[in-house]
Amino acid sequence: MSLSAKIAWDDTVLPFQLDASDIRGRVARLDGVLEQVLKQHDYPPVIEALVAEMALLTALIGQTMKLRWKLSLQVRGSGAARLIATDYYGPTDDGQPARIRAYASYDADRLDHDAEPFSHVGNGYFAILIDQGEGTAPYQGITPLAGGSLSACAQTYFAQSEQIPTRFALTYGRSQTPGEAAHWRAGGVMLQHMPKASPFATGEGGSGEQGLLAAVDLLSDDEGENWTRANVLLDTVDDLELIGPSVTPTELLVRLFHEEGPRVYDAQPITFGCTCSEDRVRQSLSIYSAKDIATMTTDEGTVTADCQFCGAHYVFAPETLGFEAKDASA
Repeated sequence: MSLSAKIAWDDTVLPFQLDASDIRGRVARLDGVLEQVLKQHDYPPVIEALVAEMALLTALIGQTMKLRWKLSLQVRGSGAARLIATDYYGPTDDGQPARIRAYASYDADRLDHDAEPFSHVGNGYFAILIDQGEGTAPYQGITPLAGGSLSACAQTYFAQSEQIPTRFALTYGRSQTPGEAAHWRAGGVMLQHMPKASPFATGEGGSGEQGLLAAVDLLSDDEGENWTRANVLLDTVDDLELIGPSVTPTELLVRLFHEEGPRVYDAQPITFGCTCSEDRVRQSLSIYSAKDIATMTTDEGTVTADCQFCGAHYVFAPETLGFEAKDASA
């Protein structure tokens, strides 16, 4: 694929490699996907910002997921933003889009609307879970929250849990094109140094916050020089270039890394998608007895359930639910 080729870059992730630096990366642009994720809920602006950042991180990290694999990111904290959760579903077939969904749980009365969004997270952990499908054991990695932003937490995760030097440069917010309504837009770049068979980390703690590993703890002198050079180049990017209403991902790579030999691969399209369904809700309730189901029944004589990700509302007759259901197909 030529670096001068035009692509439809909204809601895509473009993988690339810097041949001169032994570094790989991705450029992500989220437009309609992010708008759909956020319109499912009436989040306050500080929570919207956290969900937007998490969705962008998920798109960048999830691009490596194989067909039908599922990647989940979770941040759980002690602050007003108790939980931020995202799912990335790998394409069902070659050429199909990946799907993203996201939601947040928060205490509205504890929010400080003038404070930085990340200050609402508090102490907690950042987790990545990978589900490779039926018959396999899910992978889970967890690291403490550190670094002052969700992207910094993700960088710490990759250094500490995967021992892969990783860097994110992200921007997101409401964008308005003349003549159009304001809408959410996000863009970012992810860099990773190619993993080595024998990391340089000694296991005796690192130079990062709380003694956690950082990128510099994982690289030899020559590798560290290449990594520093690529990061210095990435530091020159501005928000408009990242969001990219008029700059394609390939143009951005040429602007930033033309001396590093950027090589691009096929872009991965992304769409909003939720896997909830009436059958899945029934299955989740199948472990309960009729007595348990009775405690869930409303004054109107129904059992209701709402999807936290997409807001879908389900209504059931109580006698059709649980392992004592009289007619589960009703």
